[in-house]
Amino acid sequence: QVHLVESGGGLVQAGGSLRLSCAASGNIFSINLMGWYRQAPGKQREMVAEITSGDMTYYANSVKGRFTISRDNAKNTVYLQMNSLKSEDTAVYYCAADPRTEIPVAVISYWGQGTQVTVSS
Repeated sequence: QVHLVESGGGLVQAGGSLRLSCAASGNIFSINLMGWYRQAPGKQREMVAEITSGDMTYYANSVKGRFTISRDNAKNTVYLQMNSLKSEDTAVYYCAADPRTEIPVAVISYWGQGTQVTVSS
């Protein structure tokens, strides 16, 4: 079992920045994929950014050049630095993890509780 706890969400003006953190605990040695996903009201949950155990990173087209995913292995923590935020970035952001890579969002095994990000225009 893997336990994920997100922090760092909040209210920010358009053009501003936020950094989300996701602390992992439990059987983390089994994890090869960690990522950030978001769900806006009335929309499906979507991938925002992912990082693999081999440090490959993937981004949604909508956030490329604005968001950066990174991790600190010593702290078992993954970060999402979000810059140049737009109102359309408003959503609940979830951290998730899985032993597998290249899998659909719907089958990812472990999820955090989510943190709200609201961008005001």
